[in-house]
Amino acid sequence: MPEYVPHNRVEPVNRVHVKSAWKGLEVIIPDILDRFEVGRGSCIEFGVEFGYSTAVFSNYFDRVVGVDSFEGDFNTADRVDHFQETSERLSCFKNIELHKMRYQQWITRDDGLYDFAHVDIVHTYRDTFQCGVWAARHSKCVVFHDTESFVDVRNAVLDVAEETGKQVFNYPFSYGLGILVPR
Repeated sequence: MPEYVPHNRVEPVNRVHVKSAWKGLEVIIPDILDRFEVGRGSCIEFGVEFGYSTAVFSNYFDRVVGVDSFEGDFNTADRVDHFQETSERLSCFKNIELHKMRYQQWITRDDGLYDFAHVDIVHTYRDTFQCGVWAARHSKCVVFHDTESFVDVRNAVLDVAEETGKQVFNYPFSYGLGILVPR
């Protein structure tokens, strides 16, 4: 994947203070949106966890939809239901709506289009590919976290790009961020 080199780094105004492997990526989101002329209407996020990236996206989109089981997975240390805790943490962000469900349920019922999508779910090839294809077909720009820390995620991102005809970039910092945009 060609490396994504941001022209500008901008700190978001609003954030939540939680531990997150996503820290460091928040400063390149405006650069991605500007460079690829991504609209600012709506964002869908698969994999909210504790809400760090969700809060970041709320700075840039009118509506942010977060979808997560809120129960962790085999790659996370904390596997208790944290929906209530995350909901309370994000309650001051009026443009965020959270949905407690797995991505598999969501993608069978949502035919909507979004300006931007973020995929940070269980780090298997199959799940990343399946969710990623849906996201690429329902948004202009899709980003995937953990392309540097999980080879299955990296491979799925490459295959999603090929399957959907999107151009792919990789930002190799903060565990990696795959970026898919129109050619």
